[in-house]
Amino acid sequence: MLERGIKALPESAIEKSRFEVPKVKGHLEGNKTIISNFTQIASTFNRDIGHLLKYLLKELATPGEMRGGLLILKTKVPASKINEKIQKYATEFVLCYDCGKPDTKIEREKELSYLKCMACGAKHAVKTIV
Repeated sequence: MLERGIKALPESAIEKSRFEVPKVKGHLEGNKTIISNFTQIASTFNRDIGHLLKYLLKELATPGEMRGGLLILKTKVPASKINEKIQKYATEFVLCYDCGKPDTKIEREKELSYLKCMACGAKHAVKTIV
């Protein structure tokens, strides 16, 4: 009976992932790449905009700045490459290494940073972005 009940459930109820990494929205303007939903991505991750910005600029090896709610990269960067780096950020700094849930925060103790999971209590060291 249990198997029949599970088969009768819609796919969305069976799906285990409740967290989806957002995709960037933006456009090219001359030699610049403008990302319009950068602040929403940071709030989805529940991270400081400065932390995500510093990581992204370092990973993409490009200068950039925040102006208003827009991230302006000073070179042309394909959206696929930006999405790849944001996915990597989520894996390293947002998702718990043990349970995989996004209910984490970054805590600093002395000179080390830790990713602390609010769901399972796990604590793992993460690299500090300079």
